[in-house]
Amino acid sequence: MSEITPQIVADHGLSTDEYERVLGALGREPNLVELGIFSVMWSEHCSYKSSRLHLAKLPTTGPQVICGPGENAGVIDIGDGQAAIFKMESHNHPSYIEPYQGAATGVGGILRDVFTMGARPIANMNALRFGSPDHPRMKHLIAGVVHGIGGYGNCVGVPTVGGEVNFHPAYDGNILVNAMTVGVAETAKIFYSAASGVGNSIVYVGSKTGRDGIHGATMASADFGEDADAKRPTVQVGDPFTEKLLIEACLELMASDAIVAIQDMGAAGLTSSSVEMASKGGVGIRLDMDAVPQREEGMTPYEMMLSESQERMLMVLKPGREDFAEAIFKKWELDFAVIGTVTDTGRMELVWKGKTVCDLPLGPLADEAPKYDRPWVKTVPPAELTDVPESTDPAADLLTLMGSPDIASRRWIWEQYDHMVGADTVQRPGGDAAVVRVHGTDKGLAISTDCTPRYCYADPFEGGKQAIAECWRNITAVGATPLATTDCMNFANPQRPEIMGQFVGCIEGMAEACTALDFPIVSGNVSLYNESKATGGGSAILPTPAIGGVGLLADWRKNATIAFKGIGDTVLAIGERGGHLGQSLWLRELHGIEGRDAGPPPPVDLRAERRTGDFIRDQIAKGAITACHDVSDGGLAVTLAEMALAGDIGVLVNEVQPFGVAGSLFGEDQGLYVVTVCDTCLADFMIAAHAADVPADPLGRTIARRVIFELAEGDWSVTIDALREAHEGFFPKLMGK
Repeated sequence: MSEITPQIVADHGLSTDEYERVLGALGREPNLVELGIFSVMWSEHCSYKSSRLHLAKLPTTGPQVICGPGENAGVIDIGDGQAAIFKMESHNHPSYIEPYQGAATGVGGILRDVFTMGARPIANMNALRFGSPDHPRMKHLIAGVVHGIGGYGNCVGVPTVGGEVNFHPAYDGNILVNAMTVGVAETAKIFYSAASGVGNSIVYVGSKTGRDGIHGATMASADFGEDADAKRPTVQVGDPFTEKLLIEACLELMASDAIVAIQDMGAAGLTSSSVEMASKGGVGIRLDMDAVPQREEGMTPYEMMLSESQERMLMVLKPGREDFAEAIFKKWELDFAVIGTVTDTGRMELVWKGKTVCDLPLGPLADEAPKYDRPWVKTVPPAELTDVPESTDPAADLLTLMGSPDIASRRWIWEQYDHMVGADTVQRPGGDAAVVRVHGTDKGLAISTDCTPRYCYADPFEGGKQAIAECWRNITAVGATPLATTDCMNFANPQRPEIMGQFVGCIEGMAEACTALDFPIVSGNVSLYNESKATGGGSAILPTPAIGGVGLLADWRKNATIAFKGIGDTVLAIGERGGHLGQSLWLRELHGIEGRDAGPPPPVDLRAERRTGDFIRDQIAKGAITACHDVSDGGLAVTLAEMALAGDIGVLVNEVQPFGVAGSLFGEDQGLYVVTVCDTCLADFMIAAHAADVPADPLGRTIARRVIFELAEGDWSVTIDALREAHEGFFPKLMGK
């Protein structure tokens, strides 16, 4: 074994103080295998050492919650003895280094988190952040990430049904790739990871172990320097066809009574899976490293324990069930090996070639891992805007916004994904939320991913509130009852007090919104050190607490869509309005005003949000609303244009603009929806809105294929064809196809 020098300790990402803690826990110096195990288990990626203190502020329980954070994924009750199991995770650093494999293995990893718990995956989502479109690397990164997501999801047979994409120069040197999977299981057949039963067999299944991904968790817990490309060997390599076999084999075994505990081998591979299973169960673990299936010659225990080779699982089986389980995995042409036993020692012991090469107490690796209260400073929100521009041609402004990077159609992306495989996709990408039928039932699950990083940068607390509220609103807009969320907390270096302040502010805003909206967080992921010192890269990313939400439709047929349905329908704005232009895309794209110069983000009134959303869902269920779309980026004008494009029907806006042309049409007021109501329902709808204390402002009516602003200041119009050309043109032009 190598001598442990200060440089080797530093290379493993441990600080001097942390190494002293290792020495104290062991009462001796570790060998290289033991040091490697400590390094990955104490990485930010595995231990959440900078975030655990604040994550505890999030609400995680509710009558619908079966299992909150702490397991592979969150579990919620969707009735009829069924549960939805879901989670979102990041694969940011790997995707910047090697975009295809980084994104592909991000999808593979999140799929395993879900089917590990007994669910059949039914839908994938993603949340992507790229840098400036004209950055020299960005076309390569976009193409690789999209191809990787599609390549893995399409082959494994799980539809990718939606997501979101933002662009900003802050992501030039560190893109974000967040993947989400939702699955469905029987509530009586949910599987957990706590090992038990001294003497029970520990079984390895799936693919063989190779040298790919070694130190992947450590790499994901550090920022990028000039050597980003040199970290390519730390990126995992995926095989979706093997993953498909693994899904079927695991679900077949789960139909029996053979499994005691199960855990996927994700970040830190065999190390994290074995440590987590044993520590959660309060037991010990002894592994025979010679029995680990290996695809490369001469692998050492250090390499085997730290490898992040994909498509692998660890199980504890009931006594005498090994042959039964092996037959299933051999049938599916997957490796199966008994590699150890559960012990009562509370320790991790590794044996290789007849010698003990690792003997560690489990407590310091897991529950007693470092937990830091990092210094932080509160972000002071920007001053209110004082000199606000006015729109002189709202039709021209709308045309510009519709072709801008953050609003332009994502068709070029989602057409590369198979979003219909399984034949249960009800709403395709392009709406407020995806809707997927729960197979064999009338129920539908609505799924959305949301975050507005520019709001979080200006005011983390309000931005955190808004991320939760927007996800809740998007699920509501299709008629579903929002049930619970997962999060992916993407931030820069937590050792910088201003960055830690962003994290704390977002968490506290999220917590307030989750509580007010009964929308708990049941799973999630933290990705820190998302910044780059590499040439051409920025420094810190924008604070990006991506939120993935799930809601339930009792009858999937009663889902609402954004498309205008017919000419002559009344168009209304539902909810509180304020004409808020601060941090709007209109200011950024039309006037070049952003960051702290763009004022505070729009406030989120959670009581009004709840009141308006409950009214919208009620009216959708009653059939009064024929189209519904929440107002977000670009304000009312963009919302109307997206509804017009979806239905190929125009709209005449003739409301007197209560907040001026710019504020009324392009302000990004929160808790606001645009709906269409047929004439025969209108009177009853307005009475119901008044009774619910929800503002309902008539904006105009649907017409033939033009968007017309008939205002006191004058008339402006743009054709549907011109809007579509602008909206659909961005990605094909950027990608050259």
